[in-house]
Amino acid sequence: MTGKQRFDIALKGGQPDRVPLWELAFIESSIIGIAKQFTDDVPPFKLLHEMDPNEVLALLRALFFVVEKLDLDGFTLPVQSGNEPVAENRVRDKFGIVYIPSDNGLALPVQGVITSHEELKNFKKPRVDETWFMAAKFAQVYFKGERAVVVMPPDPWKLYWSLLGDMTRALMLFYDDPELARGILNLAADICIDAINAGADCGIEYFCLTGDLAMNSGPMMSPDTFREFIKPCYARAVQASHARGVPIIKHSCGDTVRLLEDFLDCGFDGIHPIQPQCMDIAEAKRIIAGRAAVLGNIDCIDLLPSGSTDDVDRAVRDTIAKAAPGGGYILASANSIHKDVRPENAVAMFRAGRKYGAYPINE
Repeated sequence: MTGKQRFDIALKGGQPDRVPLWELAFIESSIIGIAKQFTDDVPPFKLLHEMDPNEVLALLRALFFVVEKLDLDGFTLPVQSGNEPVAENRVRDKFGIVYIPSDNGLALPVQGVITSHEELKNFKKPRVDETWFMAAKFAQVYFKGERAVVVMPPDPWKLYWSLLGDMTRALMLFYDDPELARGILNLAADICIDAINAGADCGIEYFCLTGDLAMNSGPMMSPDTFREFIKPCYARAVQASHARGVPIIKHSCGDTVRLLEDFLDCGFDGIHPIQPQCMDIAEAKRIIAGRAAVLGNIDCIDLLPSGSTDDVDRAVRDTIAKAAPGGGYILASANSIHKDVRPENAVAMFRAGRKYGAYPINE
């Protein structure tokens, strides 16, 4: 069974030969750190926006090396929407949004492009074309279609608040000017759907929307506000993806228990990451089972950065025992393999997944 076949079966709620291994994101430093566990032939560390095309290609090849050494069934790549330097420690993307790059993988929007109805009316959507998916297509060819390559198109909620340049303003806009909020959200959903359709045209086989909607204490907005403003945009994106025959996953950190039914109503095929600081994987599996796959739950805040490899082994064993019986579970971290994750713990996590993940699972 190939990794892609294993991933497909689990994403559809089924039970493959073993629990699939997948990861939402590896950042530049984690790719290099894990690669060094196996070889000294690694590229020097740079942030992506600092790299020339040859350096980007070298980093991508290092990622593929890591995927092979960890024997992952799938992994994820962002769309290449392009960033250009505009000042010291500032970059601008094709939407016009200015970000501060970060070594933790999450660039922070600091200057939006839409703050009024007039700016919304005059905003010109960038054209989404095959160049946005070059890395993913390279990965599909490199792995000969035997591993699941998941692509992250712009998430409507995340793009909405980034276009405004400030999350607090984005939340307040639901109350201060709901018409403008709906307009920007619909624009963001349109861009997401453009990317979904362009990606499907290029042969992309899986999508994941990655906008965070919650904190450890619960959703950033009331569930009613989510249902009124954001949920329709997600439902449109899922419908567009399914119309092209492409499964789509929803990622959100934080305690999303009060939103799980809404994610399922939208029709998402998988829910990630079931953050262990604030969610119980067994309870989430009970809610989600039969309607979507469960992905993630291995702690990357405390365990993977600070625990021992034995701690990681035990946590993976316990998580698989709770989440994997009956199928529909894909092992991954509870967010990403970020710069603070110990490389040896990342290796230990996936080794333990193979060690304990063979079906039937011993409950």
